[in-house]
Amino acid sequence: MDFVKKVFVLGGTGFLGYFTIKELLKRGYKVSTVSLPPMPTEDLLPSEVECRLGNINDMTDDEVLDLLKGVDGFVYAAGADERVVPEAPAMKFFYEANVLPTQRLARLAKQAGVKKFVLYGSYFAHFAEVWTDLPLKDNAYPRTRLLQEEVACMEGEGAMDVTTLRLPYIFGVMPGRMPLWTMFVDRVKGQQIVPVLGGGTAMVTAQQVAEATIGAMEYGAHRGKYAICGLNMKHSEFHQMVVDALGQTDSTVTVVPLEQIKPAMEQVDAQTAAAGKEHGIHMSVAVAAQDRDAYLDPADTMQVLKFNEDDVRASIVETLRKCVQG
Repeated sequence: MDFVKKVFVLGGTGFLGYFTIKELLKRGYKVSTVSLPPMPTEDLLPSEVECRLGNINDMTDDEVLDLLKGVDGFVYAAGADERVVPEAPAMKFFYEANVLPTQRLARLAKQAGVKKFVLYGSYFAHFAEVWTDLPLKDNAYPRTRLLQEEVACMEGEGAMDVTTLRLPYIFGVMPGRMPLWTMFVDRVKGQQIVPVLGGGTAMVTAQQVAEATIGAMEYGAHRGKYAICGLNMKHSEFHQMVVDALGQTDSTVTVVPLEQIKPAMEQVDAQTAAAGKEHGIHMSVAVAAQDRDAYLDPADTMQVLKFNEDDVRASIVETLRKCVQG
């Protein structure tokens, strides 16, 4: 659709924002961004990007409306994910971190005349709807992700198309930031036995997210919730790639039954609660999910959003290499 000419990316110096901005520029869009300081590296974004450092949640409505003058598309690449373990109740934390700011910014975007609003969500929202026998909808992170999607769509009704990309595991490297997969590498480092659950997960590259974002703006339908995927992989294969990246030839990845791990995770939940904190997805629920194949069909979204195949395995290797080298 040729009326989307200028795009505002919230969180443009973050991992996904960075890739999305690069792809937008490649396709001739004008781009502006607000991102939290500091810059990961000095020359991260080309000079034609209007980049402002600061917290958009601290800006007045008028300041935000000013930022969005002449903007056709808004990409929401910000917020807290399930790795954060906040003070209990987690519901309050994720509501305030993800739902309220999204609602406000969607409302202001519509007021400013923005026509397309793309929200980066989580594939946990998708599986909360699909795996109804697991209490994902009762856990703060998936529940607030679903609510975040809903309020953004409600704010857009009748004037602005709101779409969500429900994102799985994402790989890629960028200047000045360490990949979040470092935590997996640290967990495996020095371990002779690497226990994993029997399930698997959908995966994409950051480049595919960038292409799908533009696809959501150009071809997505209002209220479209797109759980994107480039490749499905067992957790055991992924952990073997981590072992290989570390060069740990004497390590063995072992698939263990859920029953063996669940009691320990229930204990972790109890200890977390005793410390006054709460996971966005309780560990006992998270391991139940990891014992299943959180797989998605790439064809479901690739044809609609017109993003390309990518070498996800090569991206994993590159990402893990950076984690190991530091």
